[in-house]
Amino acid sequence: MVELELSAAAQQWVNVVLIWLGYGILAGLLARTILPGQEPRSAAGTLVIGIGGSVGGLTVLEYVWRGDPITPISPLGFFAAVAGTFVLLAVYRVLAASFVISPKDPPS
Repeated sequence: MVELELSAAAQQWVNVVLIWLGYGILAGLLARTILPGQEPRSAAGTLVIGIGGSVGGLTVLEYVWRGDPITPISPLGFFAAVAGTFVLLAVYRVLAASFVISPKDPPS
């Protein structure tokens, strides 16, 4: 069996991606519990919104903060990830509600 060995830089990138995915998933689940509701979205959709919101929230915080690099591991980074996910989830709900067509009179 051949073992795959990564360089130090590749291993660092793998670790960073796994950290961002993990905290994105946690942020998505936490935002979903803060903002519950009936939606036709699966668990995978919640995870994708969580990852996207954490990347967006941390990017905005990094732009505004302009100090040391922010990671999702810090409490401030986790708060920004959850806030970004919350905003993305709210935008998703508004857009989903505007595109859903409900019949006024159900067919007989």
